[in-house]
Amino acid sequence: MAYVQGKKSVIAALLGNTFVTIIKTIVFFVTGSTSMFAESVHSFADTLNQSLLLIGLKRSKKPADTRRGYGYGIERFFWSLISACGILFIGAGITIYHSIDSLLHRSSEIHSFNIFSVFILLIALVVEGITLWLALKELKNGRAISKQIFKDADPILLAIIYEDGAAVLGVLLALIAQWATYITGDMTYDALGGIAIGLVLGFLAVILIIKNHGYIIGKPLSALVTEEIIEELLRDPCIEHVVEFKSVAVDIGKYRIFSTVEWNGSPLYQEIYEAGDLKEEFDDIKDDFKKFAKLMFKTTDRIPRLVGNHINMVEKNILEKFPQVAYIDIEIN
Repeated sequence: MAYVQGKKSVIAALLGNTFVTIIKTIVFFVTGSTSMFAESVHSFADTLNQSLLLIGLKRSKKPADTRRGYGYGIERFFWSLISACGILFIGAGITIYHSIDSLLHRSSEIHSFNIFSVFILLIALVVEGITLWLALKELKNGRAISKQIFKDADPILLAIIYEDGAAVLGVLLALIAQWATYITGDMTYDALGGIAIGLVLGFLAVILIIKNHGYIIGKPLSALVTEEIIEELLRDPCIEHVVEFKSVAVDIGKYRIFSTVEWNGSPLYQEIYEAGDLKEEFDDIKDDFKKFAKLMFKTTDRIPRLVGNHINMVEKNILEKFPQVAYIDIEIN
């Protein structure tokens, strides 16, 4: 089976978050903490979202067919977008609502901040940290961390990294909120911790929605690669000018391009002339107009094939030199 980027990280995060959701929920029922409720919902939302990401990964690997001639790569962006919306509405929405409600109707009772809750949260911190490390390792793939690798990252893998990063931050916020509540005896800090966790989730969701939105509406090739492809097209003697050039992502690192060009057929006729084919045929029929007319019809019939074969050669050259181009269509203006 071919390697699918992000699959290992999604599975690791799904298993980790399932476990973490259970232990955080236990702590919530033991302590009644608002911030711990926020963390429980956070991890539950992550678990559901990673299940959606797995669906997206599986469906995106379906081969092209008569219904989807360019494949199903966009599926991963769709399911990743649904996942991001889940973070926004389930994670951030419910968390912030419950935290504000607790803030407005807080009781004077101090939630327990004991060794058990600290121990459970530290376990969650370790698990979230490990899944974050695994996702970052898969993203790096032997490269140094840079802004560019995050920019070009698979939205599904990026979702795992951001979710795990937010999960680590959420556990730290929960610990701080419970500690402040325990020290001061004021339940306000616990509710504010829940709001802070909800805001982190909301910010995360917006980032992921923007990232996936770009792919779904049609992410083009970078300006630099586009310029390089156009320059390569113009090197061909039959292409005088690139009138139109469009590109759109059909999967991670795979693009479909369409180009309209001004065509000059003289180089093709020059090749035929230099090969001597026309001269020999003309010498055989120059004194017979009917045979000459047939030669003209034959030559006219040959032109589309000559042009088509040359366009195929140009397209093959682009596909070989630019591996990110999966499909190319060149049309003569």
